[in-house]
Amino acid sequence: MILLGVLLVLLAGSAVAIVLSEESARYILFGYTFEPNQVEMFLAGAATAAVLLLGLWLVGSGSRRSARRRRRLLGARAEATDRVAQLENEKRELEKRLRHSPEPGDRLVARDSEEATR
Repeated sequence: MILLGVLLVLLAGSAVAIVLSEESARYILFGYTFEPNQVEMFLAGAATAAVLLLGLWLVGSGSRRSARRRRRLLGARAEATDRVAQLENEKRELEKRLRHSPEPGDRLVARDSEEATR
């Protein structure tokens, strides 16, 4: 959207530059000669202004959409970083508990079948 908006702004700017650079009201475009009257010049100027405004609107809306997407991505990254930090803290706490446990050995290992039946 931003690229299309920039192209429309450049198109409108080039139309204004062509009109300002010509000394007469005779324009040659693609081999055709145009001599617009006052009403036609007004309508061409209005169309140029509309194209310029459309291009500026496209650039603005594309920029807002990109900024919104960037904010969402930054939020997701921050959330993931917080989650990783939380998991690392939990891991450290569990390792600390495991080191300071009064019983030797791993509690997660299943007991022998003889001990289970007693």
